[in-house]
Amino acid sequence: MAVTKAITKCVPYVNSSNKVDKWDIDMKYENDSEGDSTYYTSTFNVTVEQSVNGFTLKAKSSWSNADLVAICPVSQWDAVFASQVDSVITNPPVKSTPDQSFNVPS
Repeated sequence: MAVTKAITKCVPYVNSSNKVDKWDIDMKYENDSEGDSTYYTSTFNVTVEQSVNGFTLKAKSSWSNADLVAICPVSQWDAVFASQVDSVITNPPVKSTPDQSFNVPS
């Protein structure tokens, strides 16, 4: 399973000192390639506040992709995505079919 992860959206909240004190972040997960039978995608979102997370206050231009990934709950998202892929791709639920010829027993 080749999983790729990429931040697709970041919204910084800048305080009066021109430092970011909160982020809204979306990260897209993809399993394999679009069109493959094992392809699956999911997007996760988090709001990260400095007062809760404790990240260093700095200007928005000072943030790198690695910094943003580091404040995301990636290990939790990894587990959820793996579970989603397992339930949808690896072990999908067995579909039942109706038996229209069944007669109610007397």
